[in-house]
Amino acid sequence: MWYYENSIYQIYPLGFCGAPFENDGKLEHRILKVIDWTDHLKKLGVGAVLFNPIFESDTHGYNTRDYRKIDVRLGTNDDFKKVCKALHKKGIKIILDGVFNHAGRGFFGFTDVLEKRWDSEYKDWFHINFDGNDGYNDGLWYEGWEGNYDLVKLNLQNEAVVNYLLESVKYWIDEFDIDGLRLDVAYCLDQNFIRRLRSACDSWKEDFYLVGEMIGGDYRKVMGEGLCQSATNYECYKGLFSSFNSYNMFEIVHSLLRQFGPEQWTLYKGEHLLSFVDNHDVSRIASILQNENHLKLIYTLMFGMPGIPTIYYGSEWGEKADKSQGDPALRPCFDEPVWNDLTDHIASLCAALKKSKALSYGDIKQLLLTNKQCILERECEDDRVLVVINSEENPYHADFNARAGRARDLITGEEIDFGGGLDIPGYTSYILQPF
Repeated sequence: MWYYENSIYQIYPLGFCGAPFENDGKLEHRILKVIDWTDHLKKLGVGAVLFNPIFESDTHGYNTRDYRKIDVRLGTNDDFKKVCKALHKKGIKIILDGVFNHAGRGFFGFTDVLEKRWDSEYKDWFHINFDGNDGYNDGLWYEGWEGNYDLVKLNLQNEAVVNYLLESVKYWIDEFDIDGLRLDVAYCLDQNFIRRLRSACDSWKEDFYLVGEMIGGDYRKVMGEGLCQSATNYECYKGLFSSFNSYNMFEIVHSLLRQFGPEQWTLYKGEHLLSFVDNHDVSRIASILQNENHLKLIYTLMFGMPGIPTIYYGSEWGEKADKSQGDPALRPCFDEPVWNDLTDHIASLCAALKKSKALSYGDIKQLLLTNKQCILERECEDDRVLVVINSEENPYHADFNARAGRARDLITGEEIDFGGGLDIPGYTSYILQPF
């Protein structure tokens, strides 16, 4: 499957394109900017672009007004069709953000309810009590997502709502040839809805990809047979940066073995979670890591562990932003992409992913583990790689139990002999493919 063998580039379009926060109703063809970045994406070597909310919305994208229309601040549907064609021409797949748990107050069904009350044909599309009141003093109460009244919870038990959403997804597949969906707050979605969505998408397009947002809990709530093919791996997101900052590689390796290791009780063996070191909701990794020398290493480990590696726009050259500065700081507009040593490194990792089946499908085994070093083996039927990390400044000689021999580092192309152990320079990572 293409989605198990590629990296994903994540864009938050409203920020990326410099759109105003409030929907001013003014048409601007900002989304065409993505076309100018397609050469950068191709050079980087990503296999897909994930667009966070792109549908017409009230403000930040997650309060949807119209599920079949590009936000006017970004352009027209025809503009986005040009973007999709440009990406597909480069061999890059397209994943959209499906916000199906809730809509915005500007959603046509909800505005109809506010106007017509009991007489609205959409009154059962939401969870409404006409005897109550809400934070906007509308003279009625409705359920908002986690108490946020700008996010009006949809009634996914209502067949008309489900049909509207499914028909909207089919529209984007038929008209724009999209290749996948990220399901926002998938942990809130009715599992029967996810099953219906998966079944419908499978019938509409072969190899269509669904990934569900999971913050915690059991990812199998949204991922598995008949559900999403993937879920966001927040457990390992935390483990990655924490292990480097505390010089405690035991934390991330424990999580990886707990999720994917050889034991029978392993949680997600054979599954493909979505891996990331940052995204549009959290501080950028360059602002979290206390030692900038760890930036390349954390990306190596993220690409080397089981999962689908994701790169958040701007982080491939080390852009900084902290969550405490507010969401707009995490979702900026860049005039043009930057290319530096970190970008080179990540591009090499994208290329390594395409050269090694083990990175996509291999089991994981711990060969060496200290506070500051780890060596993990990824192996499938016809391929094997060793993921090597030395997070300290000093060189380290690693003696470990592995089939000795020579290998090529898929990051640099260098040939390395590990017959008598392995000498690892300080702040160095390898993805070694024995030959």
